[in-house]
Amino acid sequence: MIRHLLTEAGEKLTGMPWNTYPRPQMVRENWTCLNGPWRFGTDRAVEEEIRVPFCPESLLSGIRRDFDRQKEFFYLKKFSCPKPSKNERVLLHFGAVDQIAEVYINSFYVGHHEGGYLPFEFDVTEYLREGENELFVEVTDALDHRLPWGKQKKKRGGMWYTPVSGIWQTVWLETVPETYIRSLKISAGLNWVKIRAEGITDGYVTLEETDACYPLQDGQVRIEFEEPRNWTPETPNLYWFTVQSGEDTVRSYFALRELSVKEINGKKRLCLNGKPYFFHGLLDQGYFSDGIYTPAAPQCYEADILAMKSLGFNTLRKHIKVEPERFYYDCDRLGMVVFQDMVNNGSYRFLRDGALPTVSSVRVRDQGLNRDAETRQHFLEAMKETVLHLKNHPCICYWTIFNEGWGQFQADKAYEWMLKLDKSRFIDTTSGWFHQTESDVDSLHIYFKALHLGTQDLPQVLSEFGGYVWKDPEHSANAEKTYGYKIFDSREALAEALRKLYAEQVLPLVREGLCAAIYTQVSDVEDETNGMLTYDRKVLKIKPEELSDLSALLKEAVRE
Repeated sequence: MIRHLLTEAGEKLTGMPWNTYPRPQMVRENWTCLNGPWRFGTDRAVEEEIRVPFCPESLLSGIRRDFDRQKEFFYLKKFSCPKPSKNERVLLHFGAVDQIAEVYINSFYVGHHEGGYLPFEFDVTEYLREGENELFVEVTDALDHRLPWGKQKKKRGGMWYTPVSGIWQTVWLETVPETYIRSLKISAGLNWVKIRAEGITDGYVTLEETDACYPLQDGQVRIEFEEPRNWTPETPNLYWFTVQSGEDTVRSYFALRELSVKEINGKKRLCLNGKPYFFHGLLDQGYFSDGIYTPAAPQCYEADILAMKSLGFNTLRKHIKVEPERFYYDCDRLGMVVFQDMVNNGSYRFLRDGALPTVSSVRVRDQGLNRDAETRQHFLEAMKETVLHLKNHPCICYWTIFNEGWGQFQADKAYEWMLKLDKSRFIDTTSGWFHQTESDVDSLHIYFKALHLGTQDLPQVLSEFGGYVWKDPEHSANAEKTYGYKIFDSREALAEALRKLYAEQVLPLVREGLCAAIYTQVSDVEDETNGMLTYDRKVLKIKPEELSDLSALLKEAVRE
């Protein structure tokens, strides 16, 4: 039985949740948040009240139960807005709805979306009326494995978690001119940035720091810097700018940084801004005890990031989930590298994908895996949308395509497709095992053996390890079950074991060529109690002084 523990932010939650502009890299002033109370039900009568943007399985939603996944359920929101003028358009945005959404306004059909992890929008101008309007959303979530599903399981337990349904990110309206900036595409290096505004052809970019103004030519501009301030986790420098075209203005930012692979002292190293950098990281599942997929408030991301930075970490591997953009913005501005996973779909087989590869080296050719053509296509489409959605964020330095064989197929081709989407970041094609030929790194998961390097002539990454457990009974979600990879009976014993693990195993491997190490994990999640934080985020199990000094040793060792 899972206890739904409140976080401190959940205890303080009042009014309209998540009432902050949802898209930090493309901010407009004229918007309306539609979060808060909606009507909800498993038939069109929508007899209950739910708090959006929290999934109905969560405590914060006010519903807190699972549903028959073979049936639809329904959301209803009444709202008022002025009728747009003839030169204006109104866009209806959904941050994410799991898994399939059918949207209606004032009984008119607006559109359809499938997925569960990515934002979508509709132009609803023609359906709005003066005064009160009615937004109706029909959701189907059968946990269809042809679509991305992540770590959700109908029978949760162990490393599989409570499934989520329906609206789990902000719903909002935005008024734009008839001709408007539809998106920004930003690419940058050590001393240059290229900004492209989609949907317009002319206008100008103004850098806020200097008030320097640059005209757009065919919607784009390239700016070079004589004295650039580069982005690193230690110095997360951001440049803010505005784009103005006609009646439309958006505010955004970029960072100047570069990723590369170099051979240094006979070892291939991952480099940040031309210098070898050790990516000292943690697995980040992005689950919260009271909101499940959605923290009680946007500030919860900042709290997690700063807590991990206090322990000396500089990287989070965002595991099998795409977060609201606020998370990536906080990593950008606070200085936290993100290794971003694609969300898996397809089948999972315990023996093939979990047990056997954990205890032995298994060579698997993946041409015949995940054979369903529709499932493969859904994965590739979601991969493309994920990269295009998040590509502007400088914190993201690394894409993971497949994790431990989950849904894996034709990994070498997937690597080629990813290269076409983004050549500027490191690509981990097969994290853990089932390695094929094409990848930027040799990526290993090691939990039950001594840590070691891989055999491929590539930069070495330990993309999962550790998972040590100390369970705080008052702050654990499951009093009866405990999941992790090595159990300790006290907080002090856990701290001592962690120091020993890094000092005696990780640090020597860095000197031998290890470029990144991702410890499991940021927080406890349901049965799993191997986090640095408890699931309710109320207890940081490790004191900063017990680990933070190791980060300096790791940083020095990567340059040896």
